Amino acid sequence: MAGVAARDTSQAVPPPATVDRRLVALLAAACGATVANLYYAQPLLAAIARAFHTSDGTAGLLVTVVQVFYAAGLILIVPLGDLVDRRRLIVRLLCVCIAGLAAAALAPRLWVLAAALAVVAISSVVVQILVPFASTLAPPEQRGRVVGTVMSGLLTGILLARTVSGLVAGVAGWRAPFLVAAALMVVIALALWRVLPDARPAASLRYGRLLVSVARLIRDEPALRRRMLYGACGFASFTLVWTTAAFLLSAAPYRYSEQVIGLFGLAGLTGAVCASRFGKLADRGWGRRSTGAVLALILVSWGVLALGSSSLLALVLGLILIDFGVQGQNVLSQHVIYGLGSENASRVTTAYTTANFSGGAIGSALGSLAWTTGGWSAVCLCGAAIAALACGCWLSERSR
Repeated sequence: MAGVAARDTSQAVPPPATVDRRLVALLAAACGATVANLYYAQPLLAAIARAFHTSDGTAGLLVTVVQVFYAAGLILIVPLGDLVDRRRLIVRLLCVCIAGLAAAALAPRLWVLAAALAVVAISSVVVQILVPFASTLAPPEQRGRVVGTVMSGLLTGILLARTVSGLVAGVAGWRAPFLVAAALMVVIALALWRVLPDARPAASLRYGRLLVSVARLIRDEPALRRRMLYGACGFASFTLVWTTAAFLLSAAPYRYSEQVIGLFGLAGLTGAVCASRFGKLADRGWGRRSTGAVLALILVSWGVLALGSSSLLALVLGLILIDFGVQGQNVLSQHVIYGLGSENASRVTTAYTTANFSGGAIGSALGSLAWTTGGWSAVCLCGAAIAALACGCWLSERSR
């Protein structure tokens, strides 16, 4: 890593002795509000299909559009955080996101809506610039706490987005969530423009070489590779359970409505918020042991979730435990990768979040397959296997 940093960096500004808690809270809120943009359309697909006189399957392709363009943004835009002024990059991306949300709210055709959501998705990767930016603003001994707080805001946005979107759409129609989101992004963009410090670029590479250097960091940093694996397994578990939970809750013996199912996101919210405290453990030098503990917790949660086919209490408890474990793993892993050098913060974010995204896509696909072939029992068995893989890798790390 030292060799990469020596070639790629210019002068870096050291972090201050402490970081303003109000700034950290703003960054957490910005992350939550921005990442929510990726999920507003999901509970609206049926209404969108009716509005544009198309099939549910065709409307469902909007989710694919969002995933593809978000992945493109992770690879092509996030590394720019190491090359250009992060404050300006963040605000400009938010302005693009505002335009995309407004276009989505006013879209006269389905293809226009798809194009608008593509713009929203690729610009919403600003979240993955805000998180490493927050880590560079904090001194090393506070990095875990700051990253934990910001990541709690991010996961809160993911978990609440569908619920908020469904409630707003139920009152004012399917276009309303996009208008509300656009207004919220205006407020956040103005606030960040006012309070974020200027951040000089740390890298002096050309854009093409900057992208290539992401692969070089993955090759040269074993800690990054391990954390990418942990993140992929964790997010695979996350998407696996939330993809299939709706199927379970809509079938016997529960038979809940879509509105009630959406409220189950609040169960995951409890675990996500509590997991932010793992950042403090990492700051105190307990990061490795805590990682083993949260990976084991994810494995145990699948055993609890298996009982959820007939026990609502077990299902809710399992959702809390798995979100607690996944969020805790994220906080601990990002504490490690941001310790590889502030000059590489955006590029290691690209590597780590791309691994997470890939794991999430695999988990979603495996969830649908497992549910179709064996129901909830097959889903839980698949999730336990993924969690066991992460635990096995952690044990092999300890033995080495």
